[in-house]
Amino acid sequence: MFHRIGQFVVKRAWWVIAAWVVGMIAVAATAPTISAQTDEASFLPKHYESIQAATVQEKAFPTSFTPSAMALFERNDGAPLTAKDKDDIAKVVQGLTAKKIESVEKIVPVSEQTTSKDGKYALSMIAIDKAKQQDSKAFGDVAKKLREDGKSLAQGSDVKFQLGGSAAQALDQTESSGNADAVIAMSTVLLVAIIVGIIFRSVLAGILPLLITLMFAYPTSNGVIAYATKAFDLDSTPILSAILIVVVLGVGTDYFLFLLFRYRERLRAGDDRKTAVVNAVGRVGEAIASAAGAVTIAFAALILSSLGMFKALGPALAIAVVVTAFAALTLAPALLAVLPARAVFWPGKKWLDEPSDARFTALGKVVEKRPAFVAIASGAVLVALSAGALNYNGIFDLAGSSMPKTAESMVVQDKLANGFSAGAAQPTHVYLSGTAGAKLDPAAFESYAGRLGAVPGIAQAVPQPQLSTDGSTADFTVIMKDAPDSNAAIDAVTELRDVAHASAPAGTEAKVGGLSAIYKDINLAMTHDYELVFPVAGLLILLILGLQLRSVVAPWYLMASVGLGFTATLGAATVLFQNIKGEPGMMFMLPILIYLFVVAIGTDYNILIIARLREEAREGRSPREAAREALRHGGPTVAAAGFILAASFATFMLAGNVFMLEFGFAMAFGIAVAAFVMAMFFTPAITALLGNRAWWPGHGAMPGHGAAPVGERTPEPVGRG
Repeated sequence: MFHRIGQFVVKRAWWVIAAWVVGMIAVAATAPTISAQTDEASFLPKHYESIQAATVQEKAFPTSFTPSAMALFERNDGAPLTAKDKDDIAKVVQGLTAKKIESVEKIVPVSEQTTSKDGKYALSMIAIDKAKQQDSKAFGDVAKKLREDGKSLAQGSDVKFQLGGSAAQALDQTESSGNADAVIAMSTVLLVAIIVGIIFRSVLAGILPLLITLMFAYPTSNGVIAYATKAFDLDSTPILSAILIVVVLGVGTDYFLFLLFRYRERLRAGDDRKTAVVNAVGRVGEAIASAAGAVTIAFAALILSSLGMFKALGPALAIAVVVTAFAALTLAPALLAVLPARAVFWPGKKWLDEPSDARFTALGKVVEKRPAFVAIASGAVLVALSAGALNYNGIFDLAGSSMPKTAESMVVQDKLANGFSAGAAQPTHVYLSGTAGAKLDPAAFESYAGRLGAVPGIAQAVPQPQLSTDGSTADFTVIMKDAPDSNAAIDAVTELRDVAHASAPAGTEAKVGGLSAIYKDINLAMTHDYELVFPVAGLLILLILGLQLRSVVAPWYLMASVGLGFTATLGAATVLFQNIKGEPGMMFMLPILIYLFVVAIGTDYNILIIARLREEAREGRSPREAAREALRHGGPTVAAAGFILAASFATFMLAGNVFMLEFGFAMAFGIAVAAFVMAMFFTPAITALLGNRAWWPGHGAMPGHGAAPVGERTPEPVGRG
């Protein structure tokens, strides 16, 4: 099939290129604009208690609000606030209110209750229209106006105005991620151009993957994602933009390298340019399609996630991989078909000479002679690294991990924790409601609040709750001892819920909400995802491998190897960031991202190596000889692709925030393990040991099966498959 695809593309190369140009422009120009979600609660299903509590709040207390922004006031010299300072603060609050900034519903004046005990800080709570919270840019724009106007009103006084809270975090995150996206994109582009150019000693070879991915695959993917998001009412997440460009550029470069290495190999074997393109597509097309299928399935499995964050990320990345693979199988060969080979490899002069590939030949010989030792040694490395994963600790500081600590909203958050109770800015709420709308008995409030306040980890439960106008619901404000996104506060929610439910007076029902409760439910949702998404993605990838290899045996040890790659990657990241760097933990979403990227993309390299190994076996070589030749010829491709993709992901470490640092290291390390440990050593060694049993019950690797397609030189010289 892929040989026929190659023939079609080569015969109609200019038509294929024109179709891509027209299609890309049409999709990119007409795609709808999609806004990213910023509210953590919006990513949880309605059956979680924190979401049910939010529903109770909206119905019972429509005029109450959880502050979307917080204006923090302090003296420029850090001294306690004076009476004059408080007058100046009042003028700033009045001035902001008088400006009637669009979407700002309420600005609460500073009071004694919102002044820190040491008198250094004063706080004004600000309510913003909830509709704006569904659009990160619009939400941030409101914060930007508040911040600019507040600072302007405070000029000329001894008081400093700073804006924090979720709206300010959305603004700072947008600005931070915008800068980060630019740094990541530029660094990745330069890396790909330079590394591919060095590998092939060619200027054009370094430019071609950028042309294919950035000018065609990326804008087309973005457009198709936007259409799909609107058509199926999917969520969108702010982290997509940075990940998408690296996935498209990294995966697209991988597939281009798979093709270009084989194209050059066919030229060296004596094919003319167009025949070489056809044979290259015919030989590696199945590997590219299978690899893309594995990655697509892994990402698409995220649609089963309980969290909207991953529901949004999965389909988008799956679409991007499909578009990129299609470009690799059509646009890339079309360009190679119309460009003279000398131009593609210019200014290199020895591109037609068969190199000795001494390093990979030596590696192949080691695997050929001592496969048991290689399998045990490489497996031991993966197991040793995996041990570090036992100490992994997930944390939920989304804002603090996704932007620099110097961002104004982060500075405000730190000052709030120092000047007030760590949980005071984001209290937890217990909503007590009478069944069937029955009125509550206020006589039970004080004792109920006392039981809530006695829960470990609770600093205070206000004894007199806010009561709804119909008297059927009471809002008990509960202040945590620890920051709302800390593991201590999240753990306290578990016992608080138990006490709130068990101690609820007869005829009432309690719901616990607030930020800590949301994070607790996100934690529960992640556990659900680990138990569902991981095995489903694994089984689907296993099925793709089975279909591609026509084998029941090989897919199992391939999946075992990438599974070890996942645990080894998580273990290495845990040791680096928690044990060596001293971080309290890593972002809670990191394991599932590592799993999907390392398992899916790691499978790419396994597929390429084992497909080449099977191809060599079909030429009549023994299992050990096939492993040697697969490494000799496929090793340079895997090494180049793995190095480029690992380097691309490493650019995330330049973004300037904790999450991107952790993500970048984990992805780069995981890809390196997949390419240089799993695909180079573990997989070929196990295959060599198993011999023809690896392909049971099929006979796809037996001599005579999978004959070379029409038009390809056959028989080929031994060692040049």
